[in-house]
Amino acid sequence: MGVFNVEDEITSVVAPAILYKALVTDADTLTPKVIDAIKSIEIVEGNGGAGTIKKLTFVEDGETKHVLHKVELVDVANLAYNYSIVGGVGFPDTVEKISFEAKLSAGPNGGSIAKLSVKYYTKGDAAAPTEEQLKSDKAKGDGLFKALERYCLAHPDYN
Repeated sequence: MGVFNVEDEITSVVAPAILYKALVTDADTLTPKVIDAIKSIEIVEGNGGAGTIKKLTFVEDGETKHVLHKVELVDVANLAYNYSIVGGVGFPDTVEKISFEAKLSAGPNGGSIAKLSVKYYTKGDAAAPTEEQLKSDKAKGDGLFKALERYCLAHPDYN
């Protein structure tokens, strides 16, 4: 098994606590509203905390697919959230899991800085994710982040 790590950082004009609420606390209901391709997010097992399994259903290339997210950490006090994609239709056969560790902190002018560490755990001697795959995955993540940021900005009473 190989482990391939990618680090990323993105800034937002939205305050950390409000952005965390949108990205984590309310994500299951907000995400399908702001990303057309995502049809639903539902809890399959658990209560929303560590150990919870969520099913995210989406449409890609005209086909309905899903991935399973396993929540590993919900730390509201430190604005941290960790989860792994552990399977599903549309999940690469060569990957055991993809783990995400996210943390928000105060940024300039009352905004936020989001730091993200993504680890791809490949099966056997599978190759590292391609540059194209990494760019595609980053674009999807950035798109989700910016869509939820836009939601917060468009709804000033959201907090």
